[in-house]
Amino acid sequence: MSVEAVKTYFNQYGITDRIQEFPVSSATVQLAAQALNCAPERIAKTLSFKQKKSDQTLLIVTAGDAKIDNAKYKAHFNERATMLKADEVETTIGHPVGGVCPFAVKKEIPVYLDQSLKRFTTVFPACGSANTAIELTIPELEQYTHFQQWVDVCKSWE
Repeated sequence: MSVEAVKTYFNQYGITDRIQEFPVSSATVQLAAQALNCAPERIAKTLSFKQKKSDQTLLIVTAGDAKIDNAKYKAHFNERATMLKADEVETTIGHPVGGVCPFAVKKEIPVYLDQSLKRFTTVFPACGSANTAIELTIPELEQYTHFQQWVDVCKSWE
């Protein structure tokens, strides 16, 4: 189970007890915000993309109210944004749709953090299942994701 992989991953940092599990779904930004009783923009959603030229998959963590700006994405990654198909997500990333997160993912998958997150002190990414989350500061998010770099590939949040 994916949440178990995230718990094992966070155990090395001593923060497994910070994972929140809900009796309701947190699979979408709105559902997660309701479960956490927080503003939807503070949900750190993890989006998975397929780079067609290199056949590489990458993850971008954005604020809950941000949307991918195709022009910015193409300018940064040198190709059009193509999201993974739903039936490819779990086998490619290691987490199911609704629980995709930037923790305990397959090592070859790079993680990028979008600038839309920097306006918050803490954010809530999922933890590998459709009913989990963890509250992290931005420095903690950087540390635990082992991110590649900050990117500016979103719109509708400023």
